[in-house]
Amino acid sequence: MSDKHIWILTLFPEMFEGFLNKGLIGAALSGQKALGYNVHLVQIRDHAPKEYKGVDDAPFGGGPGMVMRADVLKNAFLDGIVTVGGYSRDDFKNQLKVFLAGPRGRKWNSECAKQFSMQFLMPETSYDLVFICGRYEGIDERFIQTYIDFEFSLGDFILSGGELAVMAFLDSSLRHVPHVLGNADSVVAESFEDDLLEQPQYTRPREFEGIIVPEVLLSGHHERVAQWQLEQRVQITRKQRPDLFQKYIQSQSYRGTKK
Repeated sequence: MSDKHIWILTLFPEMFEGFLNKGLIGAALSGQKALGYNVHLVQIRDHAPKEYKGVDDAPFGGGPGMVMRADVLKNAFLDGIVTVGGYSRDDFKNQLKVFLAGPRGRKWNSECAKQFSMQFLMPETSYDLVFICGRYEGIDERFIQTYIDFEFSLGDFILSGGELAVMAFLDSSLRHVPHVLGNADSVVAESFEDDLLEQPQYTRPREFEGIIVPEVLLSGHHERVAQWQLEQRVQITRKQRPDLFQKYIQSQSYRGTKK
């Protein structure tokens, strides 16, 4: 696998320390699994003009809070990524794809994670990736228009910054890359596959506070276990996520019409 570079522009690079060094995703991104990912954290503040120490300023037109400056972000992108990474200043659009976490972006879900993985994280994909972690009230619109290729949103809620969103994007999408998870079948059996939540899980002891593991799971009968698991997934999804259950029903109807 040829090396793939992932660049993260942030005011708080220390927030990524645990993420990049712990667990299966951390092993993939830190090189412990030799999967070819190189993650570079770029401190935005290092690229602010010396005569102007901050990275933000008051918004034109008034309003609460501060806005991240377009010129500082441009400097961080061009000097901290394009130049350092050896990309062409005249042709970086064909070498890099730039992502921003924000409320007006496409809402992230399991299907987005799979598509993102296939399009940008597989060995044969040619682009290196850049993630911009916004802060304050947002970033100057002119930087978005000029440099951002895609916007994604975790959901209809506010975070203090883009760092947590970027970690979620990478964690959920890297799971679909071969050899990142110890067991490739884990992805297939997870929640949201086929628009269903995951079935209940049990392990030892067989009895806990009077609750016994369902007998079917101890039977060794693979077909009965699979049927029980599917029934449980359907029941739990119907109860806990009726919106997701409707998608499941629609997908089943669609598959029926294709036969």
